[in-house]
Amino acid sequence: MKKRYSEEQIIKAIKQHEAGAKVDDICRDMRISSGTFYNWRSKYAGMEVNEAKRLKELESENSKLKKMLADKLLEVEAMKDVLSKKW
Repeated sequence: MKKRYSEEQIIKAIKQHEAGAKVDDICRDMRISSGTFYNWRSKYAGMEVNEAKRLKELESENSKLKKMLADKLLEVEAMKDVLSKKW
């Protein structure tokens, strides 16, 4: 699923709110729910665009590492199972 808004657009919306724009107005302009805006705010508030991009990269890398770890743990369990059987 492709995200509809980039980090730049999200941070711009948050900065508009910090500058005094109303959440309802921002949500109407961007065609998002207020819940989406508050989720964005909790994740990206106080960040600059480069920091948000780095966060996205780290989340992606973390996801790949978790998958690799899960695969290795399955291999270890399979090897233990094979070695525990009597021949």
